[in-house]
Amino acid sequence: MKLEAKSSIQIQKPIDEVLEGIVDPSNMTNYFISESTGRMETGNDLKWKFPEFKDWFPITEIRVIDNDSISWVWDPETKVVIKLTELPDHSTLVEVTEGEKSLNEDNMQWLLSNTAGWANFLACLKAYLEYGINLRKGAFDFMRKP
Repeated sequence: MKLEAKSSIQIQKPIDEVLEGIVDPSNMTNYFISESTGRMETGNDLKWKFPEFKDWFPITEIRVIDNDSISWVWDPETKVVIKLTELPDHSTLVEVTEGEKSLNEDNMQWLLSNTAGWANFLACLKAYLEYGINLRKGAFDFMRKP
């Protein structure tokens, strides 16, 4: 059995706006990361910094398919795929899958944590794209290590 973290949400914006909300660092810094070394484009490798951590995190094997999906790897075992689907009302279904990992106690903790994390990512993306609100600001300050 393999473990995959999954989460989804419907965003009341056209698919091209949702894609730009994810691949453009000037958008992502308003709801997810604090810094990026560039735009998510097929073939690029990037580093992301999150407001609550001092370290930079490598983002590799980026693949962007316009108005369809975005994928990347951020550790040797973990690939993230964000699938975008245009709905009849021109809103966008966003589905995130991260995995696969083998079944063991540590990976069960990873599954719980990352499933919650992707649900948070999607809620923050929705709030930002639909209402211009940054839900993440200050939300994880308690995680900062001195």
